[in-house]
Amino acid sequence: MDFTLTDEQRMIQRTVRDFVQKEVMPYEQQVLRNEREGKPGISREEVKALQQKAKAAGFWGINTPEEYGGANLGPIMSALITMELGRTFVPFNFGGSADNILYHCNEEQKKKYLIPLINGERRSCFAITEPGAGSDARSIRMTAVKDGNEYVLNGEKTFITNGNEADFVMVFAVTDKEKGADGGVTCFLVDRDMGWRSENIPTMGEWGPASLVFENVRVPEENILGELGKGFNLSMKWIGQGRWAIPARAVGAAERLLQMGIDYSKQRVTFGKPIAERQAIQWMIADSAVEIEAAKWIVLRAAWMVENGMDARHQSSIAKLFGSVMANQVVDRVLQIHGGMGYTKELPIERWYREARLWRIFEGTDEIQKRTISRNLLKGHVKVGELL
Repeated sequence: MDFTLTDEQRMIQRTVRDFVQKEVMPYEQQVLRNEREGKPGISREEVKALQQKAKAAGFWGINTPEEYGGANLGPIMSALITMELGRTFVPFNFGGSADNILYHCNEEQKKKYLIPLINGERRSCFAITEPGAGSDARSIRMTAVKDGNEYVLNGEKTFITNGNEADFVMVFAVTDKEKGADGGVTCFLVDRDMGWRSENIPTMGEWGPASLVFENVRVPEENILGELGKGFNLSMKWIGQGRWAIPARAVGAAERLLQMGIDYSKQRVTFGKPIAERQAIQWMIADSAVEIEAAKWIVLRAAWMVENGMDARHQSSIAKLFGSVMANQVVDRVLQIHGGMGYTKELPIERWYREARLWRIFEGTDEIQKRTISRNLLKGHVKVGELL
């Protein structure tokens, strides 16, 4: 068994790390300063400028098929790149990508939604969560009632990422109450100017989700994404992708945080010695290093399974659970190592502390991952000690 990256993978990993260090990390102090003042950390124009620099270096559409101008580097390379991006808290991602389920668009929909999104001309959001249907996505109640060649949508979605910025939404609504999630949920592509509105939801972190309100929003039948009644499967495909991408980002953040803890422990002197010589600090560093290493390979195995066409749902749940909990433990230890300074807004540790707490909630809570993992084992879908 060979865990060595290929020369190409190493080259791409190094190039991305250099780009993050030279082009993205310099924005960190600006981001902290702006956020302390209640402003967006980085403007959309600045992000676009960074994305164009990255495009010039060949990083555009990491997982976008070549036919749409993307690099199509695959899940393993995507995981490695996400780890590198996780090493900074600046909200930046390479451009040229689209939500995976938008590739189910028909040709007309591709022209109106997919292509403009890839080109950075439009912004999207994904909306399935409702006030009474979070982890239990099968319980959504938003309705879509057919009226001639249109559907009339009524209901509310909540905690929607990019909901305040998007000009169209992939929204899931019940089109057949009897069938529910088993053939009665449909996905619609709905432009903002069709009548839905967004309302900001303040949170403890810098993540700014929104509530989306639909009151008699009329959507043409031609705006159904995929097939009528087959929306729930599409939604699970979208969520499944995030279950190994989130812990990949967590690995990168944890590595950066641990290095900050190591560096500070060598500088901070108490009672005549650097705190790096205190066993309590050494154990924090050792435990963090072990957990990061384990999380990294759990994530990469999930990505490897996806890349090789295997069913990676169980491994992705393990990665999401372990990786997000790991990051929370690491940031907590690093904050403790820094003491009072770690708690201030002068350093990014407390910001990461607040951001990392979200990773244990969205795209499937810890409890949902444990439910999935235990159910797979109890029902025999996965065997303990199964051969690789």
